Amino acid sequence: MSKSVIEVPPKGGFSFDLCRRNDMLSKKGMNAPKYRKTGTTIVGLVFQDGVILGADTRATEGPIVCDKNCEKIHYIAPNIYCCGAGTAADTEAVTDMVSSQLQLHRYHTGRESRVVTAMTLLKKHLFNYQGHVSAALVLGGVDVGGPHIHTIYPHGSTDTLPFATMGSGSLAAMAVFESGYKAGMTRDEGVQLVSEAIQSGIFNDLGSGSNVDVCVITKGHKEYLRNHLMPNPVSFINPKGYTFSKKTEVLLTKITSLRQNIEVIEGGDAMEDEVAGPVFFFPDVFVCVVKIASV
Repeated sequence: MSKSVIEVPPKGGFSFDLCRRNDMLSKKGMNAPKYRKTGTTIVGLVFQDGVILGADTRATEGPIVCDKNCEKIHYIAPNIYCCGAGTAADTEAVTDMVSSQLQLHRYHTGRESRVVTAMTLLKKHLFNYQGHVSAALVLGGVDVGGPHIHTIYPHGSTDTLPFATMGSGSLAAMAVFESGYKAGMTRDEGVQLVSEAIQSGIFNDLGSGSNVDVCVITKGHKEYLRNHLMPNPVSFINPKGYTFSKKTEVLLTKITSLRQNIEVIEGGDAMEDEVAGPVFFFPDVFVCVVKIASV
């Protein structure tokens, strides 16, 4: 008599399977990786004709500066751009994913993307991962509803503000905004204020540095000012050049072919009814050739 398998619908609610797995791994001595400190200053503001986004260009690996001129202002749509702070891979992946989805949406509808649509896609994705996708974003753009600035936090919460700052240098940048921002600013006033806010983060935050990038978005037009300001030029170059010690150690390596160390051991009689075949031993490699006996 065959037993029929009845599929039970999954239970609702939150699954704690991964929590139990992580607890088991921690008891065995495998601790979860710790968050690595990141550094960035990103800002955005609304002016009379659109929005202005700004960012520094320093990328860090903990205490190490790994890139002095990276790009932190990401393309979302022709009328929408996004500044990213946090883990570089996460900000790149999230913004590229949403940009692709909005491109397909424009193909389907034939209409310009709206800023609130991009914000909803970003916050939904980040909320699903409960902060483990380390991307803090300042989203800005101009659509049929006018100019918009949104901040999106790694856990999925959002704010809609006339000016916003994020990253490790956000406090220094916010001080500049709160003292100098006013409604109805012109383009030149807005670019100047954004540049001052980014420079405040550069000079007061160790995680921010190098140059100032600015992106000005208006109705039907975008202007990306790459390296708009370079407040940290190379001030000294040795005219004689740099010399290095000639005492260089050479690492000697010897390549040994695996075929020279093959040992063939015939299988024993214990499992000759089920398994038959030689066993090969390689350095650091174990391969067993198994032949399944027919029934």
